[in-house]
Amino acid sequence: MAAPEPELDLQQGLFSHLLELRTRLIKAILAVVVVLVALVPFANRLYSLLAAPLVSRLPQGAHLIATEVASPFVTPLKLAFYAALFISMPVILYQLWAFVSPGLYKHEKRLARPLLIAALILFYIGCAFAFFLVLPAAFRFLTAVTPQGVEMMTDITHYLDFVMLMFFAFGLCFEVPVAVVILAAVGIVDLDKLRKGRRYAMVGAFAIAAVVTPPDITSMIMLAIPMCLLYEIGVLAVRWLLKPHAAEAAS
Repeated sequence: MAAPEPELDLQQGLFSHLLELRTRLIKAILAVVVVLVALVPFANRLYSLLAAPLVSRLPQGAHLIATEVASPFVTPLKLAFYAALFISMPVILYQLWAFVSPGLYKHEKRLARPLLIAALILFYIGCAFAFFLVLPAAFRFLTAVTPQGVEMMTDITHYLDFVMLMFFAFGLCFEVPVAVVILAAVGIVDLDKLRKGRRYAMVGAFAIAAVVTPPDITSMIMLAIPMCLLYEIGVLAVRWLLKPHAAEAAS
């Protein structure tokens, strides 16, 4: 007995969506692989650049070490993979957007597109902020407080894990404006609540900074203050992006 036509259409629609999802995933993976292959010959040089903020502040004669046999080979490759993922992120997000956007309403697309672009840019800015400003300050503090008679010799794998954690943490913390706009868009908060909640946002920013950053007051302040400023940018974004839509819906 033949299947009812609506059920057949549903199955065909689901199958076509799965095929499109597979195509988008393949394109995203290929982008990462292509960039990774291009970066592998420069893996050691990339690691030298990443290690520069610490190496430049180590005492004379001190250096990074490898405590595992395969670390000198594996660790730069891990960094090359992270860098390929980092560089390919615009392509990955575009494939995600191309898959999701046909199912969104016009006003949802109008809001989601700038949020997606802003999230990517803010994540990059957060990583750059951590690398160029926070990590040098943190390593300056850590090398200064090393007890006398103790030689600071950091393992290359542990250093990579630490820096990647900092990148991820600062990249996420810099997403505050996007998070604020999303919370307002789904109705969890409104503009008045955001304005009244500034003091709580400041306390939360310093609490998060105390947990995320290395144990020095400079790094904590260098994260907390940008998060407070980014919260204010999020409040302004809610005022600019959401109020016009509310007025349009009411009219």
